[in-house]
Amino acid sequence: MTAIVAILLAFLYNGLKPIHDLNEANYNKRAILGAVAGQLSTPLGDMSDEQVSDVFTNNIKQKVVDLDGQMVDASAVEALGYKGGQAENIDMKKEKKKADADKVLPVFEFTSDDGKQFYIVQVRGNGLWDEIWGNIALEKDLNTIAGVSFDHQAETPGLGAEIKDNPAFQSQFIGKKLYDSNGDYKSVFVRKGGAKDPVHEVDGISGATITADGVTEMMDRGMKYYEKFFNSIKG
Repeated sequence: MTAIVAILLAFLYNGLKPIHDLNEANYNKRAILGAVAGQLSTPLGDMSDEQVSDVFTNNIKQKVVDLDGQMVDASAVEALGYKGGQAENIDMKKEKKKADADKVLPVFEFTSDDGKQFYIVQVRGNGLWDEIWGNIALEKDLNTIAGVSFDHQAETPGLGAEIKDNPAFQSQFIGKKLYDSNGDYKSVFVRKGGAKDPVHEVDGISGATITADGVTEMMDRGMKYYEKFFNSIKG
């Protein structure tokens, strides 16, 4: 009986895996586009999976870089176990565990229908109970945040989970800057009790201090990883 059950479970896993992989890919594409939701011609929530895939194909160029800001060839990325060597298939949970010298990072260049260009990058950190992550869209100046989409593994509903569930929290990041007027890196700070710096801070979430601190650390460290790549574009 045990052998029969094992065979059935294996059959179900193998049979359903393509569907699971497709759903996961669609979810990931939506999350990435969520960072530029305000630039989409059609509201993201109204788009079918096919429409999301079309926008992703037609409006996004994918790149993979290392922490030195150098492009990583698709064949080298694929050798790391990422299908097709595509940025969208990079597992940031896996990359987070690597030494900095071995990390590879995804970059998505999004061009809106009216010709505006944005760069979307990914960050990953720790919340109260488990990991948190986000997609961060920057304007062409590679300093101004155009939008974000955050997610989490197991934060508390109504508290830490607000980083994903509360659009008002995410909207605070729009217009914030990574660098100060002197060109020094500052990132964005989530402040308990309310933002004091209108350029580099956002309001925290009541009762979710640890998750908010996790977002601050994730942004500070994660965006810094891309600095050499940003500088290579700025020239």
